[in-house]
Amino acid sequence: MPQQLFQHTFPNGLTLLAERMDHVRSASLSMMIPAGYVYEPADKLGLCGIFADVLTRGAGDRDSKQLAAAFDNLGADRSESAGAFNVAFSAGTLARNLPGVLRLYADVVRRPWLPDDEIDPARDMSLQELKGLEDSPPDLCFLELKKRFYPEPYSRDQYGTAETLAAVTPADVRKYHAERFRPNGAILSVAGNVEWEPLKDLVAGVFGDWQGTATPVTPGPLPPVSYTHIPKETNQTQVTLAYPTAPFTSPDYYLARAAINVLDGGMSSRLFTEVREKRGLCYAVSASHDQVKERAGVLCYAGTETARAQQTLDVIVRVLRGLRDGVTDEELDRVKAGLKTSLIMQQESTGARAGAMAAEWFHLGRVRPLDEVQAAIDSTTPAKLTDFLDRYPARGFTVVTLGAEPLTVPE
Repeated sequence: MPQQLFQHTFPNGLTLLAERMDHVRSASLSMMIPAGYVYEPADKLGLCGIFADVLTRGAGDRDSKQLAAAFDNLGADRSESAGAFNVAFSAGTLARNLPGVLRLYADVVRRPWLPDDEIDPARDMSLQELKGLEDSPPDLCFLELKKRFYPEPYSRDQYGTAETLAAVTPADVRKYHAERFRPNGAILSVAGNVEWEPLKDLVAGVFGDWQGTATPVTPGPLPPVSYTHIPKETNQTQVTLAYPTAPFTSPDYYLARAAINVLDGGMSSRLFTEVREKRGLCYAVSASHDQVKERAGVLCYAGTETARAQQTLDVIVRVLRGLRDGVTDEELDRVKAGLKTSLIMQQESTGARAGAMAAEWFHLGRVRPLDEVQAAIDSTTPAKLTDFLDRYPARGFTVVTLGAEPLTVPE
């Protein structure tokens, strides 16, 4: 049966997306509101995380416990989070309970209590997460890498600093909601056993009179290529590096994904084979596709003994550059199988479909039919991959290391 995709943008700027999935009895929603931490005031970094934490501490005519009980009574498996660009809500439930869940989220989005006495506990939680970074050198290293790879404010993280967190007041939290929670650019995506017209009418009823416009953010210039070492007396060294690749919006996106999956797609991937299996240089090595809006990068990581850190970095760079020499049919078959498996699993999950549709609309302004995605994967060939790697070569590395001794970045 062909996909049943629907889309409508209301006059206030809220976009509703839906996919009907006849074979399930459940439904999931994903809502993205452009209020992520890139929009925080520079002197209140971490505000968005505190705000997201208190959003569900009472809304509409329900206090915190009553709101939680209402969601539980509807069997909602839900989460709320603050990302770089969006505050996101997701929930899955029986299809017949979806209207009730949507009404509850309408209260959370439009009529949150944001109680003063909940701000300090939320701040304390944010401070604990910030302090926890000291016990996670890989996370700390990646945060520093992104700060040097992406332009401001895209380079920000969700943690803030102890000083900026301390500066957040209840008035700041309420002002953030008033200025940022606006319908223009907001996305509500639903997947499951739903009927389009009743769903559209329901959303019009609970969100149609929501008004206001939030201002966008403009990124600064790209930072220069750099190497940064974070001194830390330890027997282990963390190595992270990044270089540009095709973003989600590019026609080359699935070529970028294929190239990365050759590098890091299981125990037969090149990085695992060359860095860990053949040479035993590290206990962990990986590569991934990462992006913020229009800029995307291949991000690589290795955790190794200090004595082997320089060789580990050298071999990683050699493997990255060696990809240009050609990809085998066997490697490409493995990559295609992995990408198709992810696609098939996404089709079987209402939560995955709702999230994927919202993300595609956010980045592309449309939802790609699954047939289009599968065709992009199927059309990948070794020759196309080589041409892609000519246009996106492994060079211009931004590197951050953490450990006892600095390293030398290969030319």
